[in-house]
Amino acid sequence: MELLTPGSGLIFWQVVVFLALFFLLSKLAWKPIISSLNEREASIQSALDSAEKAKTEMASLKADNEKLFKEAREERDKILREARDAANRMHDEAQVAAKKNADKIIEDAKAVINTEKQAALRDVRSLVAKFSLEVAEKVIRKNLTSDAAQQDLAQGFVKDIKLN
Repeated sequence: MELLTPGSGLIFWQVVVFLALFFLLSKLAWKPIISSLNEREASIQSALDSAEKAKTEMASLKADNEKLFKEAREERDKILREARDAANRMHDEAQVAAKKNADKIIEDAKAVINTEKQAALRDVRSLVAKFSLEVAEKVIRKNLTSDAAQQDLAQGFVKDIKLN
């Protein structure tokens, strides 16, 4: 069960990588996004202000009133549409980037888990080999405690040796 739970070192490095990514995004990505949104908001506000000014001027010019008001409304709607589209694009791009990052973190975690699993299997294999050698050594010692058994084994080895 210990192989399936992540180690504290893995969790620590994941937190460090997440915080580093969060810091980089806050320093590099969010400021331009916020400034562009503020700039867009200022342009929308200026468009609204110009529409309001046009509305006061249109009171004296009744014939131009409907035409200018309609144009101002269309301009505002266009700017709002563009702002919504830009915000949606930025949101979608941020989601894609976050998903890619999450997928990479998961891939890295799987690789670390696999490496740890292989290391554990190697350790188990070496322990099994060590225990097997110890058991074989104890069995051989037990079988060769008498002088007669030792002499029989030595004679058997001598018979098995082939001379040129």
